[in-house]
Amino acid sequence: MLGLREMGVYYALILLVVVLAIATSYTGRVSYLSFQNFANVLQQSSLTAIMAVAMTVILISGNFDLSVASVAALSAAVLIGLADSIGFLPACLVAMLVAVMAGLLNGAIVQLVGINAFIVTLGTMTALRGVVLIVTDGRSLSVENAEVIAAMRAFESGRWPVALAFGVIGVLLVAGSFYMALRARSAGRRLPPASVGAAIGAACLVAVAWFGGPELALPKTVIYMLAFSTIAWFILTFTITGRRLYAVGGNPEAARLSGVNVIRYKMAAFIICSASAGFAGILFASRLRSVNPAALTGAELTVIASAILGGTSLFGGAGSVCKTVAGALLLYTLTNGFNILNLGVNYQGVLEGTVVVAAAAIYTVGGSRPRRKPV
Repeated sequence: MLGLREMGVYYALILLVVVLAIATSYTGRVSYLSFQNFANVLQQSSLTAIMAVAMTVILISGNFDLSVASVAALSAAVLIGLADSIGFLPACLVAMLVAVMAGLLNGAIVQLVGINAFIVTLGTMTALRGVVLIVTDGRSLSVENAEVIAAMRAFESGRWPVALAFGVIGVLLVAGSFYMALRARSAGRRLPPASVGAAIGAACLVAVAWFGGPELALPKTVIYMLAFSTIAWFILTFTITGRRLYAVGGNPEAARLSGVNVIRYKMAAFIICSASAGFAGILFASRLRSVNPAALTGAELTVIASAILGGTSLFGGAGSVCKTVAGALLLYTLTNGFNILNLGVNYQGVLEGTVVVAAAAIYTVGGSRPRRKPV
């Protein structure tokens, strides 16, 4: 349970934080271990983490989606383009509807026509970028209505106190981990990974709540990310829907013979992925109150890298929401550390790519170790 395959991304994140803390202390820079810096990393990674969690869901189902960043950019462009004329909330609804329709289109082409998901979403990624250019007319758009700007600021900006909530969630996670451990023991099975993950998450939440004090507060985007990740983790871990999704991705034919509607689950994964990207686009537009045609270009690679760092299989049937969030945090911790240490952008790309390849190698080698022959 504590091997590299199960816990590698957590080990890497902890090791990276320790190294950056030592480096900043040695060079006399601002301490890396400040809560303000941790909050900044969480805020920077929140939009990517939301899309990466949804990407984990679709990868578990056995499919792929390269169009997430384009969907997010289109939702942002629709929101900015309509907000001044129809208001913030109606524009948000239209933006989310556009995102859901994009996911429905991807799912219908892949599942009903039978074209490979990689090819389909590569095409829709390019097509949606063209739609963004049409919506924006090839220029930057911005919001001018003062009421809309205030609504955007209220939706995305600001901080919420979270000490009490973190403490309560930590206690619930501890109870859940004990419950899973007792069930596994009574059934004669080994300790499930979800139990270990819940215990670690509980310890982290309780520690943050304890050291942060009653005035501990996090940005709203971080709260949205944590809430979405918690819901996805709970559904995938504890519900029949989650187990069926893993079954659909692991062996679609066996799932179909067991009575699972494979097409429905796979299409639902596409819709969830695009809807999450649309919500991330709304947060992105609300943060900047403007959008340009090149917004979020290349973000899909960071999203997929976060899922890969978390050990999500590209072949379906395996993935973890908690480890995907840790993968996103790992990437943005690298970027944040580079900025604090004043390292060049060139080095950032080399090191981030090396980390992704190394993580994939660890999971591949760990999953292909020869099994012991029976005596």
